[in-house]
Amino acid sequence: MKLLIWTAFALLSIFWTGTALISVELTEWLASTVGTSQVSDVAASVGQWPVPAWLALWVDPAWIEAIQASWLQVMGWLGASGPAALGSVLSWLIPLIWVVWGVVLLLMLLAATAGHFLVGRFSGPARQTGLRT
Repeated sequence: MKLLIWTAFALLSIFWTGTALISVELTEWLASTVGTSQVSDVAASVGQWPVPAWLALWVDPAWIEAIQASWLQVMGWLGASGPAALGSVLSWLIPLIWVVWGVVLLLMLLAATAGHFLVGRFSGPARQTGLRT
Protein backbone atom coordinates (compact mmCIF):
# COMPACT_ATOMS: atom_id res chain seq x y z
CA MET A 1 0.00 0.00 0.00
CA LYS A 2 2.88 2.33 0.77
CA LEU A 3 4.28 1.69 -2.69
CA LEU A 4 0.93 2.67 -4.18
CA ILE A 5 0.88 5.93 -2.20
CA TRP A 6 4.35 6.94 -3.33
CA THR A 7 3.72 5.88 -6.92
CA ALA A 8 0.59 8.02 -7.02
CA PHE A 9 2.56 10.90 -5.50
CA ALA A 10 5.28 10.54 -8.13
CA LEU A 11 2.82 10.42 -11.03
CA LEU A 12 0.82 13.39 -9.74
CA SER A 13 4.05 15.31 -9.19
CA ILE A 14 5.15 14.66 -12.75
CA PHE A 15 1.75 15.72 -14.08
CA TRP A 16 1.72 18.86 -11.92
CA THR A 17 5.29 19.80 -12.92
CA GLY A 18 4.41 19.36 -16.59
CA THR A 19 1.43 21.66 -16.18
CA ALA A 20 3.63 24.29 -14.57
CA LEU A 21 6.26 23.98 -17.31
CA ILE A 22 3.65 24.37 -20.04
CA SER A 23 2.20 27.41 -18.30
CA VAL A 24 5.63 29.01 -17.92
CA GLU A 25 6.49 28.34 -21.57
CA LEU A 26 3.21 29.86 -22.69
CA THR A 27 3.64 32.86 -20.37
CA GLU A 28 7.17 33.51 -21.64
CA TRP A 29 5.94 33.33 -25.21
CA LEU A 30 3.11 35.74 -24.39
CA ALA A 31 5.52 38.13 -22.68
CA SER A 32 7.78 38.21 -25.75
CA THR A 33 4.77 38.67 -28.03
CA VAL A 34 3.31 41.49 -25.92
CA GLY A 35 6.56 43.42 -26.30
CA THR A 36 6.38 43.29 -30.10
CA SER A 37 2.70 43.69 -31.01
CA GLN A 38 -0.74 44.87 -29.98
CA VAL A 39 -2.79 43.10 -27.32
CA SER A 40 -5.45 42.07 -29.82
CA ASP A 41 -2.77 40.51 -32.01
CA VAL A 42 -1.42 38.62 -29.01
CA ALA A 43 -4.87 37.33 -28.09
CA ALA A 44 -5.47 36.22 -31.66
CA SER A 45 -2.14 34.41 -31.85
CA VAL A 46 -2.46 32.47 -28.58
CA GLY A 47 -4.08 29.63 -30.49
CA GLN A 48 -1.11 29.58 -32.86
CA TRP A 49 1.51 29.15 -30.16
CA PRO A 50 4.23 26.84 -31.47
CA VAL A 51 4.48 23.77 -29.29
CA PRO A 52 8.11 23.20 -28.22
CA ALA A 53 9.64 20.02 -29.62
CA TRP A 54 10.30 18.56 -26.16
CA LEU A 55 6.68 19.14 -25.21
CA ALA A 56 5.18 17.53 -28.30
CA LEU A 57 6.76 14.22 -27.33
CA TRP A 58 5.09 14.11 -23.91
CA VAL A 59 1.79 15.99 -24.07
CA ASP A 60 -1.42 15.49 -25.98
CA PRO A 61 -2.07 18.49 -28.29
CA ALA A 62 -5.68 18.66 -27.05
CA TRP A 63 -4.37 19.41 -23.55
CA ILE A 64 -2.25 22.27 -24.90
CA GLU A 65 -5.27 23.60 -26.79
CA ALA A 66 -7.24 23.68 -23.53
CA ILE A 67 -4.49 25.70 -21.85
CA GLN A 68 -4.36 28.00 -24.87
CA ALA A 69 -8.12 28.56 -24.66
CA SER A 70 -7.76 29.46 -20.99
CA TRP A 71 -5.02 31.93 -21.80
CA LEU A 72 -7.13 33.40 -24.58
CA GLN A 73 -9.85 34.11 -22.03
CA VAL A 74 -7.35 35.66 -19.61
CA MET A 75 -5.90 37.76 -22.43
CA GLY A 76 -9.39 39.00 -23.29
CA TRP A 77 -9.94 40.10 -19.69
CA LEU A 78 -6.54 41.79 -19.48
CA GLY A 79 -6.84 43.31 -22.93
CA ALA A 80 -9.86 45.27 -21.74
CA SER A 81 -7.71 46.96 -19.09
CA GLY A 82 -4.97 47.97 -21.52
CA PRO A 83 -1.52 46.83 -22.66
CA ALA A 84 0.25 48.39 -19.67
CA ALA A 85 -1.69 46.18 -17.26
CA LEU A 86 -0.98 43.13 -19.39
CA GLY A 87 2.77 43.77 -19.37
CA SER A 88 2.87 44.26 -15.61
CA VAL A 89 0.85 41.10 -14.99
CA LEU A 90 3.13 39.00 -17.19
CA SER A 91 6.22 40.22 -15.32
CA TRP A 92 5.13 38.61 -12.02
CA LEU A 93 3.09 35.74 -13.40
CA ILE A 94 5.99 33.31 -13.94
CA PRO A 95 7.22 33.56 -10.32
CA LEU A 96 3.60 33.18 -9.19
CA ILE A 97 3.25 30.01 -11.26
CA TRP A 98 6.31 28.50 -9.56
CA VAL A 99 5.16 29.55 -6.09
CA VAL A 100 1.78 27.89 -6.65
CA TRP A 101 3.56 24.83 -8.06
CA GLY A 102 5.75 24.61 -4.95
CA VAL A 103 2.86 25.03 -2.52
CA VAL A 104 0.75 22.37 -4.24
CA LEU A 105 3.72 20.00 -4.45
CA LEU A 106 4.40 20.51 -0.75
CA LEU A 107 0.75 19.75 0.05
CA MET A 108 0.91 16.60 -2.06
CA LEU A 109 4.11 15.56 -0.24
CA LEU A 110 2.45 16.14 3.13
CA ALA A 111 -0.56 14.06 2.06
CA ALA A 112 1.67 11.23 0.84
CA THR A 113 3.69 11.33 4.06
CA ALA A 114 0.50 11.25 6.14
CA GLY A 115 -0.82 8.35 4.08
CA HIS A 116 2.47 6.49 4.53
CA PHE A 117 2.32 7.04 8.29
CA LEU A 118 -1.32 6.02 8.58
CA VAL A 119 -0.87 2.87 6.51
CA GLY A 120 2.09 1.89 8.69
CA ARG A 121 0.22 2.61 11.89
CA PHE A 122 -3.01 0.83 11.00
CA SER A 123 -1.64 -2.14 9.11
CA GLY A 124 -3.00 -5.39 10.54
CA PRO A 125 -1.88 -7.34 13.58
CA ALA A 126 0.88 -9.04 11.59
CA ARG A 127 3.31 -6.45 12.95
CA GLN A 128 4.43 -8.45 15.96
CA THR A 129 5.97 -11.71 14.87
CA GLY A 130 8.74 -12.21 17.44
CA LEU A 131 8.47 -13.80 20.87
CA ARG A 132 9.59 -12.07 24.04
CA THR A 133 11.87 -13.92 26.39
